[in-house]
Amino acid sequence: MNIQQEKILNGGITLTIDDQEVTVPPGTTILSAAGALGTVIPTICYHDHLTAYGICRLCVVEVEQARVLQPACVAEAREGMTVHTRNTRVERSRRTILEMLDSAVNLEEAPEIQAQLDDYGANRERFENGERRSLPIIDDNPMFLRDYSQCVLCWRCVQVCADDAQYTYAINFSGRGFETSIDTFFEQSLPESTCVFCGQCVDVCPTGALKPKREWLLEQGQTPDEIMQMTRMERRRRKT
Repeated sequence: MNIQQEKILNGGITLTIDDQEVTVPPGTTILSAAGALGTVIPTICYHDHLTAYGICRLCVVEVEQARVLQPACVAEAREGMTVHTRNTRVERSRRTILEMLDSAVNLEEAPEIQAQLDDYGANRERFENGERRSLPIIDDNPMFLRDYSQCVLCWRCVQVCADDAQYTYAINFSGRGFETSIDTFFEQSLPESTCVFCGQCVDVCPTGALKPKREWLLEQGQTPDEIMQMTRMERRRRKT
């Protein structure tokens, strides 16, 4: 048995990330291994308490001898691996992803993504002639609004509504291609669906696609007293 095999059997994998060595347990993702070094890899779809699926691809890194860039949130660390988290190739990929996202989605209420756009020097006019998602605000319940013009399809809300937390399965992807969006099954209103209005989907949304109704009403200039009166009336109306 060589030294590398013995190290793995003893529960440690050593790899190099941006010229720094780190030893992590088997099964650790590159994202977590980088975090152990204090290296921040940008993410959108990833959430600490949800299953990672590598949807947005913003977390890609370059692994030496690998043909394509690897999504750090799902790619596992391997013994002897050499990783570059921010070289020219990685930065170009992340910048293009952000530019394309900004061209299609309203990101005005996504401060973290706005900061990423600035950090990577994104050209906000690069795809200015691209089609933007324009969908009506859905106001079908007294708890929160859905504005899918601001949705980046990160899948966080679907995950937290399903196996990762609530086991309610009220929402999922709907449509294909550019028309893909988050929706209830059979396009029901949320009160008609299996939604229990736990609010966890709102909590994990990285943009303004899901917003508490009271917050939205405050932004529209309503006073707290007016909001209380309006929401009480709406609840009574929906019960009758």
